[in-house]
Amino acid sequence: MCDKHTTAEMRAILKKRGLTRRKFAAMGTAAALAACAPSGGEASAEPTLTEANVAIPTEDGTADAFFVHPRVGSHPGIIMWPDVAGLRNAYEIMARRLAAAGYAVLVVNQYYRSATAPILNTLSDWFSEKSQARLKPMMAQIDGAATARDASAFASWLDGQDAVTKTKKLGTCGYCMGGAFTVRTAAAAPDKVGAACSFHGAMLVTDEPDSPHRLLKDSQAAFLFAIAQNDDARAPDDKDILRKAAADAGRPAEVEVYPADHGWCTVDAPSYDKAAAEKAWSRMLAIFDNAL
Repeated sequence: MCDKHTTAEMRAILKKRGLTRRKFAAMGTAAALAACAPSGGEASAEPTLTEANVAIPTEDGTADAFFVHPRVGSHPGIIMWPDVAGLRNAYEIMARRLAAAGYAVLVVNQYYRSATAPILNTLSDWFSEKSQARLKPMMAQIDGAATARDASAFASWLDGQDAVTKTKKLGTCGYCMGGAFTVRTAAAAPDKVGAACSFHGAMLVTDEPDSPHRLLKDSQAAFLFAIAQNDDARAPDDKDILRKAAADAGRPAEVEVYPADHGWCTVDAPSYDKAAAEKAWSRMLAIFDNAL
């Protein structure tokens, strides 16, 4: 997770690149756009997309979210869970790219109980003590049960959209804290969710009775667990626990440690690694294509 360890590591990465947190944050949208540009000279499909900021009723209030999909036709729905810094421009950029691949993508604000998005403008803002002091009380309101309630609401909302095909299952993808939320989503709506992809996911294996790894048996999804090398170094048993949990549950699961550090898939992260991110992206598309 983006805890004190990864915060220190990201600061070290910025220093190695000759950047301060402020300078990196100032790069903003331009850096995220450049980072998320497809490899191989693919043409952008963004002009064919429709997008909107939407409001979704839940048991706990009204969640704000960003919804983007191809302008024509209906497509498999995807629930995207952002990292600790929440819904912001970087995730809208990532969602547009996924929508251009043929999906109806809902990027949610997991902090809607406390404030509307954006909470932070970039992941680098998380490094400040002021930002952490603001976010931690918001994070405390999101336990496993709350995430499950939200996931059910988001899945039901997608089911009601004309842009979402009713003949295919939904998918979900999540980053950092959102990685665990993908598993909770699959368990909360097993009849609706066919694939869940976690990228440098946090808190996937805990001692709690509702630890995400214990919920695989409650799902009907295929899983991708893309693990950061520094997360694996701190918790080397987690990958084996996830593999065993999937096998015991009879769920297909791809579990791999990537040669990149926590946050490598998020385009505004100091640890963003394009080569590793592109590999993870291609594996996500393959699993979505096969399972949805």
